[in-house]
Amino acid sequence: MDTETQGKPALLGGRPTLQEPLPSPHNVGEEEVAATARVLRGGPLSGFVGVAGDKFYGGAEVRRFEARFAQYFGVKHAVSFNSGTTALHGTIAALGIGPCDEVIVPPYTMAASAVCVVMNGAVPVFADIDPRTFCLDPKSVREKITKYTKAILVVHLFGQSADMDAIMAIAKEHNLKVIEDNAQSPAAKYKGRYAGTIGDVGMFSFNVNKVAQCGEGGVLVTNDDNYALRAQLLRNHGESVVDDLPGYDAGPIFGSNYRMTELEAAVAYEQLEKLERFNAHKVGLCEYLTAQLSGIPGITTPHIPEGNTHVYFNHALLIDESKLGLSRDLLCKAMAAEGFPLGKGYVKPVYHLRMFQERRAFNQTHFPFEYDGYGGAPDYRKGSLPVVERLHFKELVATQLCQYPRTKETIDLFVVALKKVLAHRDALSAAQ
Repeated sequence: MDTETQGKPALLGGRPTLQEPLPSPHNVGEEEVAATARVLRGGPLSGFVGVAGDKFYGGAEVRRFEARFAQYFGVKHAVSFNSGTTALHGTIAALGIGPCDEVIVPPYTMAASAVCVVMNGAVPVFADIDPRTFCLDPKSVREKITKYTKAILVVHLFGQSADMDAIMAIAKEHNLKVIEDNAQSPAAKYKGRYAGTIGDVGMFSFNVNKVAQCGEGGVLVTNDDNYALRAQLLRNHGESVVDDLPGYDAGPIFGSNYRMTELEAAVAYEQLEKLERFNAHKVGLCEYLTAQLSGIPGITTPHIPEGNTHVYFNHALLIDESKLGLSRDLLCKAMAAEGFPLGKGYVKPVYHLRMFQERRAFNQTHFPFEYDGYGGAPDYRKGSLPVVERLHFKELVATQLCQYPRTKETIDLFVVALKKVLAHRDALSAAQ
């Protein structure tokens, strides 16, 4: 192949920069293998029993993991769950949020951040996001408060914290609870405090796509004894337990099976011990990538407010098409042809989902959005939150290229591919 053809973008017939697909990230080592072998050989695979008593709180591996998690993040209680989604549901139940209540949530997040509210019969109200951090904008939060508002659910998106001082001040002013969805930002800090530990209740995820993972898993954290107990009751068939719990007087509650297995807990413990190393590796690569991209007209690299530390679940960029000389969609198409797919935006704004557009969740009824006793009118119209829609449909691109155990050589290839694409922007645009 001649030099001229090699220099062309793959979309114009040139040779792709990346010849073989990058292997899927996998961060499990011998420590996790040994931990699972120990559990498999000695048993049990789950230590929970759904009745009051010592085993109501889980087996030895679950308790060991929870104790270490609480110690690591400096909280009083860590309650494990079988997923981040069920842990999020636990945060809603722990706070006693239900029908006739509203919870303010961001629209730019995995759907579970809003659906966990609906699962308890409450109504999500979406506020817009900060155009630089992509987390909840406190000004928009304030505008969305009604007489039905009971809590603010903050998502620390892409690896760094929202503006927690402003959000906590609003919550205090209006007597609201604060929930932190910290699935994407484990060990990120906000002014010296761990994200996920600042509000009333927080959640962490150990899903396979997270930096520390056990396949599926989640953790709820709180410093409140009552919230922790309510979460434990939700997790393990609480309706069968409350009559026999010494000192419990908070009334009936029902639960489900949201329990983490001993195998998952054993793996999660070992992954937690490696979290600092995993984060350091990813931060190093993302900072290296940021340095390589800085100064390219039309590309804005991640913004990190003073007081924040960023652990980069995603490396998110903003594209100014007029300065870049290339549309975002064409950039993503050309980079995918080079072997480096980019996400056009993140997930579409949650209120665009059919469930919210039609206001139907339970058996095709309009509950909890419309029913006797609730007079709220959340705005789910497309176009109602201009910042998130502009970013998602026009400006934001994201990559998880920097996942462990990839290296600077991978980043260098990505930059070569990008520069090749940009060097041929006119030809690419003309070919479309």
